[in-house]
Amino acid sequence: MDVPATATHTAVLVLVPEAEPVVGTLRHRLDPSAPQGVPAHVTVLFPFVPAAEVDDATVDRLREAVRDVAPFSCRFDAVRWFGEDYVWLAPTPAALFDDLTERVQRAFPAHPPYEGEHEPVPHLTVGYRRHSSLAALQQAADELAPRLPFDAHIERVHLLAGALEAGSWRVVAEAPLGRA
Repeated sequence: MDVPATATHTAVLVLVPEAEPVVGTLRHRLDPSAPQGVPAHVTVLFPFVPAAEVDDATVDRLREAVRDVAPFSCRFDAVRWFGEDYVWLAPTPAALFDDLTERVQRAFPAHPPYEGEHEPVPHLTVGYRRHSSLAALQQAADELAPRLPFDAHIERVHLLAGALEAGSWRVVAEAPLGRA
């Protein structure tokens, strides 16, 4: 296990490389996690286990949590908003991502999604207002609409670790789906 010594946070994410040509440039401008090294993704569980506590047993438990989930395909077909603060892409079917979150959360009950502050909604963040402006987010939404839909195939979840610094996030483990 190669968790960077400088890592302060971890996350379980579904990486969506198919999204990069569509949202990569926008995310780099509008979502600070992109320059920190976090690729386009749908969050399964954040925050996750503290970086200093991640070990082989953590990864084994994560793999066990998702091993009975079959790989699946999804479509990103709509630009959505959380109020006027976040612009994001909606995956369809969202229920498959909900299932991943529920399974991982059951395996790690001490780590509720978003620290229990709000209910998780499967989404691929493009940008948020705390690091941008409403006008920039609206422009991004307008640019994205004609680029949709695109499809993605999901075969694994990823454990990433990093800090709130440029280029610090790394994939430290993968948990394949459907590998009973």
